[in-house]
Amino acid sequence: MAGESSGPVVVITGASAGIGAALAHELAGRHASLVLTARREELLREMAATLGSPAEVVPGDMTRRADVERVLERAVARFGGVDVWVNNAGRGITRPSIEAITDPDLETMVRDNTRSALYGMQVALPHFKARRQGVLVNVSSMLSRMPLATFRAAYSASKAALNALTEALRAELAKDFPGIRVVLVLPGVVATEFGNNAVGGGPDSRSLPGAQPVQEVARLIADGLFSGPVDLYTRPEGLEAVLAHLRGLAGAGPAR
Repeated sequence: MAGESSGPVVVITGASAGIGAALAHELAGRHASLVLTARREELLREMAATLGSPAEVVPGDMTRRADVERVLERAVARFGGVDVWVNNAGRGITRPSIEAITDPDLETMVRDNTRSALYGMQVALPHFKARRQGVLVNVSSMLSRMPLATFRAAYSASKAALNALTEALRAELAKDFPGIRVVLVLPGVVATEFGNNAVGGGPDSRSLPGAQPVQEVARLIADGLFSGPVDLYTRPEGLEAVLAHLRGLAGAGPAR
């Protein structure tokens, strides 16, 4: 592993707050070298200054391919390579019903949650293939698999598309590049500012009952980078809840 420290070199997008910032702190404590990117440059630099670990700060917008490419270029220039790439940047939306979702709403969600991660995959993959190893992490949501919050339907759809891209990538890589690990992270409600930052506002995620501490989510992601399930549910009951949901759908009769 390349870098100025004994741990892996990890790129984290959307690193200025929330899960991204918490993961940066968690990995800094595990001696990782970090490459951190987000649009909010001042907040990103303030956060990076608290890490006590080698960190390259690269302000950028992950919905712009050139910005994503610049992240990899800076990572290679500073640390010699990348071991882990975490596609975490994204945004929510609040709309009262499916009927209320507009074309711009859906386009915004696909841009921020699906296309941004696709760019990350497309930029990181040639680097990983050349090294024949690497870990690619896509942060999705339980809402991509269960309609737990229908007012987030457009967001959920964009994350379900990300799930499909992730699974297709695994299938593509399985034969010729088994050393490249592709992890899909599926959190539930996490105590971050996600709700406040959603398009159209929404409930503050930190105020919702049972919101999972962001530090716990970060620890679980860090634990699962190199081993364990490639579909990483941050709640222990998450997988069983999804399976129960699917069994219910499979057993349901025709709609009336």
